[in-house]
Amino acid sequence: MSELAQVEQFITNHPMLVAAMVLWTLPWKGVALWRAAKNQQMGWFVILLVLNTLAILEITYIFYFSNPKKNIGESLTSHEGDDAPRL
Repeated sequence: MSELAQVEQFITNHPMLVAAMVLWTLPWKGVALWRAAKNQQMGWFVILLVLNTLAILEITYIFYFSNPKKNIGESLTSHEGDDAPRL
């Protein structure tokens, strides 16, 4: 039996599992792609678009690679408690 026939048989025999995998993956992929585009990270965008890892890569990107690292100096010079309006 060819691999394509095996995949087709799996999808036919387990439609709810396939639907659950799609519903799990799509929101994560959407958020990850949006963040990669917003952060102008073309390499990540292409990798996330092409690879399907059941959201493992997407979750990793969202929580570890998409957030810019804060500089220690920024937190020391913040204006917390300053009542003046910011423009």
